[in-house]
Order: sequence, then structure tokens, then C-alpha cells
Amino acid sequence: MIDSTALIRTFASLAFVIGLLLCFVWAMRRGMFRIGVGPRTSIVVETAISLGERRSLVIVAVEGRRLLLGLATGGVSLVADLAPVKSDRTAL
Repeated sequence: MIDSTALIRTFASLAFVIGLLLCFVWAMRRGMFRIGVGPRTSIVVETAISLGERRSLVIVAVEGRRLLLGLATGGVSLVADLAPVKSDRTAL
């Protein structure tokens, strides 16, 4: 017969390991751990609009630049180089 303290200790250890795993996954999704060798550039898709079957326009922010890109099944094309948006955070 299994001792009740051993059973409780086993479930507590399992809960602890699962909790650590969940904390690690949360930290990875938040970007707290960077896995990779080279410097990372941030690419942010600000907005996207569909133009029909497999065609869309996307505004992308890359290294301080804002680009309007046209996406289609054949490839990606630069439509316009947009002016950077002035954020309200600098005024605070």
C-alpha cells in the first residue's frame, strides 16, 4: 500500500514542476529570454487590410521606418515609405 505522505509529496512535486514549466513558457512568450545568436530587429505589423483573394496591404514598422507593403501570391512589393508616427509618449 502506498503511504499517503509519499503520495502527497509526489503530487506536490509534480505541481511544482508544472508551475515552473508554465512560468518559463510565460517568460518566453513575453520575450524575457532571447534565444539566438545575432542581434534581433523588431518588426511590427501595425495594420493589415485584405484586398481580396490572397492580396493585402500591410503597414510594417522596421528599425524606425514605416513601410506600406503590397502582399500577393507572387511576392511582396514596396508601395510607399511612410513618415514615422509621432507618439504621445514623447510629450509626457
